[in-house]
Amino acid sequence: MYIGGIFIKIQIPYGKEFTELDVNIPHQLIVPNEVMVTNESELIDTALQNPVGKTSLDYFINNTERLLILVNDATRPTPTAKVLFKIKEKLREHADIRFLVATGAHRGPTEDEFSYIFGDLYEEFKDRIYVHDARKDDDMEFLGVSSNGTEMYLNRMVTEYTNIIVIGSVEPHYFAGYTGGRKAFLPGVAAYRTIEMNHKHALSDDAQPLALEGNPVAEDMEDAMALLKDLNVFSIQTVLTAEHGLYAMVTGDILKSFDIAVKKANDVFCAKCRRKGNIVVTAAPYPMDIDLYQSQKALENGKLALEEDGIIILVSMCREGVGDNTFLDLLCCAKTCSDVMCTIEDGYKLGYHKAAKMAQIGVYAQMWAVSELDDRTLTMAKMSPYKGLQKTFDMAVENIKSKGKEPYAVILPQGSLTVPLIERSR
Repeated sequence: MYIGGIFIKIQIPYGKEFTELDVNIPHQLIVPNEVMVTNESELIDTALQNPVGKTSLDYFINNTERLLILVNDATRPTPTAKVLFKIKEKLREHADIRFLVATGAHRGPTEDEFSYIFGDLYEEFKDRIYVHDARKDDDMEFLGVSSNGTEMYLNRMVTEYTNIIVIGSVEPHYFAGYTGGRKAFLPGVAAYRTIEMNHKHALSDDAQPLALEGNPVAEDMEDAMALLKDLNVFSIQTVLTAEHGLYAMVTGDILKSFDIAVKKANDVFCAKCRRKGNIVVTAAPYPMDIDLYQSQKALENGKLALEEDGIIILVSMCREGVGDNTFLDLLCCAKTCSDVMCTIEDGYKLGYHKAAKMAQIGVYAQMWAVSELDDRTLTMAKMSPYKGLQKTFDMAVENIKSKGKEPYAVILPQGSLTVPLIERSR
């Protein structure tokens, strides 16, 4: 959506609250597209009853002796609890059912986060809930090697249970192309070494938002599914609005449902941008503001709308600090963003892709941040720390004017979720 003009007040997410930004320069407000939302309960019922390329979910559950359900962790706003509530009676009747939280390389959920994921069913099923730990090598099974050379080690619960329900959400991802679908297996329940090898491909120029074909990260995920071809998988893929309302749900075959969900996700998250700005404000909304590691996605999307030598302002509370320290360690050990890229060439570790993506922005433009992180941490991350969004924005305007340029802002209140598509001049 495009909103032009001047003298406008914009609500920018900050934690669970909002901060108001007065904009008095020419600008564009880029937000996820408004889409028609139908009755949520009916939408879920319809999707569950009409799977793509599969028999009904009831049939799937009734004809499995053992059943494993893969769910996202709390870094995704997937409406897992609402889906589970709809099928709770079938789950209660099943003799051997387990849940596995597909954390990838993230930490395990807190008690509050377990309740967020499972809702009212948490207490009832908590003794059957397991958390994937990528660092527990004894839990992993070797399945083969991808076409890009990634060694595929996945949680052995997947191959032991063979009958899998996957509940995910599909949205653009800054280097995997899209979240959801096959991502539940890689990186969701993959070994640390496998995730590290996969994420190294994020350094490729082909690893971009919306990119699947030719994207080595996405190709690895597809290869993982090929190695798991003997699994019996029923996929439940959701597409949310920016406000986390349910826009679409597609069920059935994991690849077919994913492809359909991708098109629905584009309806929501791909927003036209008339021109790039020399100031970009990009916010990581809750719960994606959990730490700097996750908030970096808002920076990556914002970069798509940023002019060279401009200023990008990240707005994120970073409630739990930095996240994975590996990328910060690399950033703080290098004097400049250019030095970061040289260090990565000497040897890759998981987390370095984050440093690389941030360094690429730092070479291209200035990175500023409004956050609860301390100034020293942000400085080590090659970002200029500021307090107060309005003051920071006004300073950016003056900075651009001092260079003899007319300030023009692109503002992404849902930066983690919005992919700006620059309109081509005819």
